[in-house]
Amino acid sequence: MIEGLDGAGKRTLADGLTAELSRRGRSVARVAFPRYDADVHAELVAEALRGGHGDLGDSVHGMAVLYALDRRGAADALRVDLETHDVVLLDRYVASNAAYGAARLHQDAQGDFVAWTEELEIKRFALPRPDLQLLLQVPTEVAAGRAAHRERTEAERQRDNFESDASLQERCGEVYAQLAERNWWSPWRVVSGVGQVDFAELADVVMAA
Repeated sequence: MIEGLDGAGKRTLADGLTAELSRRGRSVARVAFPRYDADVHAELVAEALRGGHGDLGDSVHGMAVLYALDRRGAADALRVDLETHDVVLLDRYVASNAAYGAARLHQDAQGDFVAWTEELEIKRFALPRPDLQLLLQVPTEVAAGRAAHRERTEAERQRDNFESDASLQERCGEVYAQLAERNWWSPWRVVSGVGQVDFAELADVVMAA
């Protein structure tokens, strides 16, 4: 599972890791959340993030429930992937909900929102537990620059309200770091998103998890 700020380079990391694992003969399944093209809850998220559905986007818990329902809808397919592939790589998972919601409410990783997320997604929905959570860590300004570049160069990619909020991204990065330090839910590994990633070393870490 790969976590990080918008623009941190999660997709690039997933591509490089997939290539290295495939080179070793390992089968890899990949899922990116939210599943905008596959789940109605994710569709509603995308619309709310761009101002649709009245004040839905302003509701931290309302948006978090939609994100969670998207993952719940994917849970059975994830379990199949886990049984049939050597590695399942997820671009965002439960920790994204915890980090962004806590940041929106100006809470830290020990606050009520992270506990609420754990109660909903981990205990009530019983989502599959990741063996390892990778935090792709970059300075906020670097992530923002990459997100802006992506918006300019990818016609279909427009930054949403969360991605455009620099202070939110800063707070979210702090919560992510706290979650990683606590090894929240399962073990974490922090990966620097600045400079070259040693994919061979990272693949070793993933396979050992």
